[in-house]
Amino acid sequence: MPEIEVYCTLDEVKRFLIESVARGKIPSKYLRDPRYLLERRTEKGRIYVEAEEKKDIEEINDIVIVEAKNVIGVSYTSKSGRTKLVWRQIYGSLGKITGNASGNALVNLLEAGIRGIRIVKKRKNRNNLNL
Repeated sequence: MPEIEVYCTLDEVKRFLIESVARGKIPSKYLRDPRYLLERRTEKGRIYVEAEEKKDIEEINDIVIVEAKNVIGVSYTSKSGRTKLVWRQIYGSLGKITGNASGNALVNLLEAGIRGIRIVKKRKNRNNLNL
């Protein structure tokens, strides 16, 4: 799995989550409102929103719509476990995604409008230890 990093907005992260886990399942009233994000609290495929304030609004199958204020981070793990991404707030709604992404996750990131994805290559020193 390639390790990636990319700067993007919280809105782009929301579009990625919808593209990855909830396309066609979420009522339109939640799609365009930036207050609402998705969580999935299952063992496999966990999505967690870290925010100063957060409350559950509605549950749709295994997806929970949450209303969040001042989001600090979002973590996403695919159901297969092959993709593990974390978005951390830098300033306002701008943040940075880091982690491992499958080919499917890369396509979903692009579909969400996230561009400039960098593949991070680990360097090896002379003793073959990862830096």
